Amino acid sequence: MDFLDTSFLQSDEIKLVLERTAEADPVRKWVPAYHFGIYNKQGERMGSCDLRIGYSDGLYYGGHIGYAVDEAHRGRHYAAKACELLFSLAKKHGMDHLFITCDPDNLPSRRTCEYLGGELLEIAELPEDNDMRLRDGDTEKCVFRFAL
Repeated sequence: MDFLDTSFLQSDEIKLVLERTAEADPVRKWVPAYHFGIYNKQGERMGSCDLRIGYSDGLYYGGHIGYAVDEAHRGRHYAAKACELLFSLAKKHGMDHLFITCDPDNLPSRRTCEYLGGELLEIAELPEDNDMRLRDGDTEKCVFRFAL
């Protein structure tokens, strides 16, 4: 897969700055990914996000997009605004839908997915061999689907 130019990933409020890319890792069953910092127009880093390109069984549970907004910048929909920009990059890669997942008790993340218009497919139990179960002890994820 070829990584694309990402300089267009900006709005009137935020800009996503590419920090690194990650090639696919077939052994771990990981797809290629972009990793960004979320910056305001003044150049202050407010958080991070990433987009995983492609489809795999594990992405149903792990999601195509991950995000984190620094505490001082929460409550202003920056995660949702970053996701909207990432949706456009996913479309450029020919993707027609994405999954975003979160812990059932992570209400801010659930609200972000709802704000973006995601369809809650289920609260899924993680498979016994899932990385998030083995590494973090997670047992369930809310699975939201987004048509692009």
